[in-house]
Amino acid sequence: MIAAVCGTPLLAGALLLVAGRRADRVAPAAGVAVAAAVLALAGAAAAARPAARVAVLPGAPGGLAVDGLSAAMVVTVAAAVLLVLLHAAAEGFGARFSGLMLVFAGAMLVTVTASDLLLLLMGWEVMGAMSYALIGYRWTDDGAVRSAAAAFVTTRAADTGLYLAAGFALAGTGSLSLAGLEAARSPWIDLIAAGVVVAALGKSAQLPFSFWLSRAMAGPSAVSALLHSATMVAAGGYLLLRLHPLLAASGWAGAVVCWAGALTALVLGVVALAQRDLKQLLAASTCAQIGFVVLAAGAAAVAGGALHLVAHAAVKSLLFLCAGVWLARTGTQRLDGLGGAARTSRWVGAAFALGTLALAGVPPLSLWFTKDAVLAAALDRSPGLFAVGLAASVVAAGYAAKALVAVWAGGGGRRGDVPAVQKAPLAVLAAAACAAGFAVPFGGGWEVRPRPSAWELGLSGVLAAAVVAAVAKGVRVRAPAWGLHWAYLERAAHAGVVRPVLALARGLARFDDRVVDGTVAAIARGGRRAAEFAARDAEPRVDGVVAAVGRGARALGALARRPQTGQVHMYYAQAAVMLAVLVLIAVLAG
Repeated sequence: MIAAVCGTPLLAGALLLVAGRRADRVAPAAGVAVAAAVLALAGAAAAARPAARVAVLPGAPGGLAVDGLSAAMVVTVAAAVLLVLLHAAAEGFGARFSGLMLVFAGAMLVTVTASDLLLLLMGWEVMGAMSYALIGYRWTDDGAVRSAAAAFVTTRAADTGLYLAAGFALAGTGSLSLAGLEAARSPWIDLIAAGVVVAALGKSAQLPFSFWLSRAMAGPSAVSALLHSATMVAAGGYLLLRLHPLLAASGWAGAVVCWAGALTALVLGVVALAQRDLKQLLAASTCAQIGFVVLAAGAAAVAGGALHLVAHAAVKSLLFLCAGVWLARTGTQRLDGLGGAARTSRWVGAAFALGTLALAGVPPLSLWFTKDAVLAAALDRSPGLFAVGLAASVVAAGYAAKALVAVWAGGGGRRGDVPAVQKAPLAVLAAAACAAGFAVPFGGGWEVRPRPSAWELGLSGVLAAAVVAAVAKGVRVRAPAWGLHWAYLERAAHAGVVRPVLALARGLARFDDRVVDGTVAAIARGGRRAAEFAARDAEPRVDGVVAAVGRGARALGALARRPQTGQVHMYYAQAAVMLAVLVLIAVLAG
């Protein structure tokens, strides 16, 4: 069963990619049908909790397994893929799009069900490659291709940590199993934890890697809806939740992860608040909200973090799909150009309103509870950590309200309804945005520890509602300039990493051109000159010597033929002469 859950989208996606344009007409329906089958299989797997043993390397047992944490993610990923592909079916995407999306989803399913580092790396790598192809889906757009490359290179640099962690795991435990990593001795446990933390922070666009998510906005809105919700960006947070025993056992990694998540939630929240572009605002908010998941992993609040991950997936899928409708109609994604866009279709506008209110943490919507479940764990860990998290939640209310007011204010453009095939996913996601945070904690064996107290829930709810109301009434907070430019993270990365690496690459290229290639060229020139010398000077002389030898041989042959007259007395005379010569030689020698 678990092999079918992961293998079905991978195989179907690969077939669509191989078929290419010949399958464009049937690809949208085929993609939706495959996604529906995967969701059914995922639901059955979540109930049955199967496990499959796959020994990819001798002596390194591993495989795929569905447990309480991965069950929630398997269903979430499958549901998000189905709803996004259903919504995208009305936009005319072909086989390449559906194939890439299905392979992307299959890789994420392998990632969340892998029970060892080897299979995890396989899913992790394929997911990264598919993200590059999807962000650069419009390959004729040079800007999109450059953005895809920037996102890919950044995440690949961080992914090196996971490879190192796998090597350190083999050295420290003799196994690649995820379950035994916390048993490694020092210094291996510290090295493993460091590799995992770097890879997870990079994949989830946490500080200092957050800027790559800004570049990922070059892809279609449907890609953003899936990438930002249940795949790719969620993978790093999920991995940290999965390996929270390792973080705790290391003695330092838990605190580092807590503060990385809390600071990302606050700093990227300010970045979102400063944005003037809807997709950039939503991208920065993704970094900020995943920061709460990372904070939960560091504080060992696994249930709270998982619930926040699931609820955020529903909210962010909804918001990006709504944004995609408006961007297609208006041709702009700037907030000042989307005024009144929500009024063009009340269905889309109402769904977006529910999503933004949930993102703001307004009670009783889903992220209100899940965020406070994380903050309760932060308070147990450190009052300072709780204060930063609470400040981040207030900022979240600000950027969510900013997006809501921007699309509802004004008269709006030409009214028009959306197709039913796009309405249905929005309705499902809007319902999930309202209730996803409450669907699991009161059943299914999930228990949120520590549970947020009444005063925490009340405080965060009042603050969120007050911020939304203030923004709706026209109160504006001047965001710092660095927020608009994503805290200059990309500029810093270019100055500290990209430019030095490119300079080194150019230096190596010059060395290759001037020394390596120059030596090869010099040898070739020398060989050519030697050949020219041989052809011009040496060869005629050699040919002359050979010709002279030949002429001499012919002359000697002619001379040897002259005594051959056929007369017997001549032969006797020659023999007598030769005999006399021999006698003379013998006398002289004696």
